[in-house]
Order: sequence, then structure tokens, then C-alpha cells
Amino acid sequence: MTAGSSSVATGCRPQPADARPGPSGRGSAREPQQLHGRGAPRARLAARRHLRSLVASYPADLTARRRPAAAYRLYGESAEAGRWAYRDADRDPGETAAFEARHPDPLDRMTAVARRDPEESAPTETARARLAGLRETASVQAGRPIHWHHVRDRVEHTDEDASDGELFCAGLALVGLALLGFAALRIVTFVRW
Repeated sequence: MTAGSSSVATGCRPQPADARPGPSGRGSAREPQQLHGRGAPRARLAARRHLRSLVASYPADLTARRRPAAAYRLYGESAEAGRWAYRDADRDPGETAAFEARHPDPLDRMTAVARRDPEESAPTETARARLAGLRETASVQAGRPIHWHHVRDRVEHTDEDASDGELFCAGLALVGLALLGFAALRIVTFVRW
């Protein structure tokens, strides 16, 4: 394996925060210099997507979560940096406060933290304690036990959810009536012809 291909082969594995991409530029987050200037919004979006897929591939690895936190910190998005560094032992209290201000509801915070398995499986004691505290806060607010697997389902439904479903059904009924009307018009036209 050559030096140029090693960065491609290790592109999915989390690397230390000070790791640099190989000569091909692939295999880790883009350099900050490449995310400025013409085409920067698209490049930032691609870099963020890459970092999120890295976290999705290694959900228990806190090193993988530090990378998006560093990227958001670089661009001054403290709420997102606080989201990704939420489980870290050395997280910035200001970023955590910004994250909690953006997501005042503990259930929303649980969704944003993107945890699916119990906090006991977290890699560090600090992460376990923070996740347990968040889950307990959400349980107290909901008035019932909340578990991490409830987060995706969001057991709690609001009136807005019901009205969205009713609006969708009404739209489908309207489209169905329009199609039925066009079919009737076509049949009448065919018979007259």
C-alpha cells in the first residue's frame, strides 16, 4: 500500500484531532483553508456531512464526535459545537449553555445528542453521567420514564402532529378528486368523439 492510498483506506476510521489528510486530500475533514472563498458553502456542507457520517459509523467513539465539534467551533456555531461535545469531559460550558438554550426541551436535547442505546454503554464515566442526567431530566419533565430508544419514536405526540396528518389526508383527497374529474372529462370527450 502506498502513502497516497493509505489515507483513502483509513478514511472511515476516526483519527486523532491533529491528523492531516493524505496527499489526495481524502480521508479526513477538509482543511479550514479549503472551506473559504468561492464554493465554500457547498464545501462546508460536504465536510459536515462527512463528519456526521463518521459519527454515525462510530457512534460510541468520542474522538469521532470531537471532529464535528471542532468544525462547528471553527465557524462560530457554539450551539452545534456544544451538541457534539456534550459527552466530552472537557466540554466548553458556554457551548453547552448555547446548545441547551437552542434545545430547551430535554427530549429535543436527547434527539439532538443522537443516542439510541442505554447510557451504560457509553465509553467514559463522564459520558455515562451526562447522558443519565439528560435522560432523568427528560423523564421528570414527561412525568414517565423515558429511555433512549423512545427518542426516535417520540412517543409524545402533539396537536400539531395530528393536524399535519389531517392536512396531508385532505390534500390527498383533493388530488384524488381532481384526478377523478379529469378521468370523467376524458371519458365524456371520448364518447362524444
